[in-house]
Amino acid sequence: MFAAFITTIFFSLSAIFASRSSRILGVAVANLGRMTGATLMLAIWAHTFGQGLRGASLPWFLVSGFIGYGLGDVALFQAFTRIGPRLTMMLVHCLAVPIAAVIENIWLGTSLRPAEIVCACVILGGVCIALTPVRHLNLRRNLLWSGVFFGACAGFGQGFSAVISRKAYAVAVSTGLHIDGGTAGYQRILGGIVVAAGFMVLTKGLRWNVDVVHEAQALVHNPQLKSRAWMFVALNGLAGPVLGVACFQWALSMSPSGIVLPILAVTPVVTIPLTYLIDGDRPSMRSMVGGVIAVGGTVALALAKASH
Repeated sequence: MFAAFITTIFFSLSAIFASRSSRILGVAVANLGRMTGATLMLAIWAHTFGQGLRGASLPWFLVSGFIGYGLGDVALFQAFTRIGPRLTMMLVHCLAVPIAAVIENIWLGTSLRPAEIVCACVILGGVCIALTPVRHLNLRRNLLWSGVFFGACAGFGQGFSAVISRKAYAVAVSTGLHIDGGTAGYQRILGGIVVAAGFMVLTKGLRWNVDVVHEAQALVHNPQLKSRAWMFVALNGLAGPVLGVACFQWALSMSPSGIVLPILAVTPVVTIPLTYLIDGDRPSMRSMVGGVIAVGGTVALALAKASH
């Protein structure tokens, strides 16, 4: 599961870059900007070394991207600006595990054993402990709960899209076509960028203020801040949609989502030291205990599914 562990590093870096860029440029611009750059990089790979837009699995990858890249990431960026990258990543990746397990059970007939249900409950319990409002969060209650809501939506998007990607790979294998991680990422992002572009057009056209922290006014007087913002957008696009998702799809091509997603749930643990070093975001003891419980639950779920 080397690919899944590498994915956690890229996703952690992507979360930090996304949080910084969205606070300066706004969530709609930052999200569409990183997806545009990522689409160009993935297109070069897919049409040069990969399979381009070939394969009967293309519609499934497009739907997966529409839900995960599109709807899920719109919610993800909203959560970043409300509760920060560390808590957002813990919420998203830990919730994606039981969500994917339930969807696989309903749609693909994957059975859930009692031990797996217990592990899912432990995950949810850890997330609740870590997200319980405490003084160090320094958040208004409405920001906390709206951030939790958007984070949960993003977790659903990741979990559901992962199951759809598994279905896409099954379709590809049945037709004898190998789809590499970069090509899968490219086909998925085409479905997601439609949502990102539509969201920006909608919010700008209707003049909806969807940003909690928005420093765009300072850009006119601080060109250095603007340059840093677009640097974060570029780094986010490279770390997340390009390298991170390519490794994610590579992992899904070899293992079930119920095994891959629990490993990705270690991402919040990787994010903790990175956010502390880069942003100075010091986690509380309660947050760390909740994170350990949630991640421990995901590791136990992975072991339970592996032994099945």
